Amino acid sequence: MPQLAQLPDIFWSQLFWLAIVFGVIFFVFGLGIVPKVEATVDARDTRIAEDLAIAERARAEAGETEAAYHARIEESRAEAAKVAAAARAESARATEEKMKAVDAEVGARIEAAEARIRAATTAALGEIEGVAAEAAREMVRRLAGVAVTEAEAAREVKAAMAHG
Repeated sequence: MPQLAQLPDIFWSQLFWLAIVFGVIFFVFGLGIVPKVEATVDARDTRIAEDLAIAERARAEAGETEAAYHARIEESRAEAAKVAAAARAESARATEEKMKAVDAEVGARIEAAEARIRAATTAALGEIEGVAAEAAREMVRRLAGVAVTEAEAAREVKAAMAHG
């Protein structure tokens, strides 16, 4: 092969140019591109660290906000319990007042009914006394043949009912 035969003639020149190309590539990448990439990576690392610090602060603030939120909820629950207790107390007081009013009204009705019963009893007793006096007068007249006045008969019936 003819290419292999030329190898000893061109070997040193190709090795020279290979070294120059690699040197240029090394210096271009090593001095030009690699520092830029390193700067970008460092900037990225710095940005990530800052973002993580910001996220940590935000998480801490969120925790504080959540704690404040829970505290406000507990305060609201306590206030709601106070309002509910006050409402129950007010309701109980209003119910008690209504019960007192109803008791007073029922008491008044009972007293009125008792007064009517006493009046009816007194009237009935008066009528009974009148009927008993008339019957006693009639019995005395038929049995003893004695005429008794209406006033005497009424007085005797009243005395008998009082002892009786």
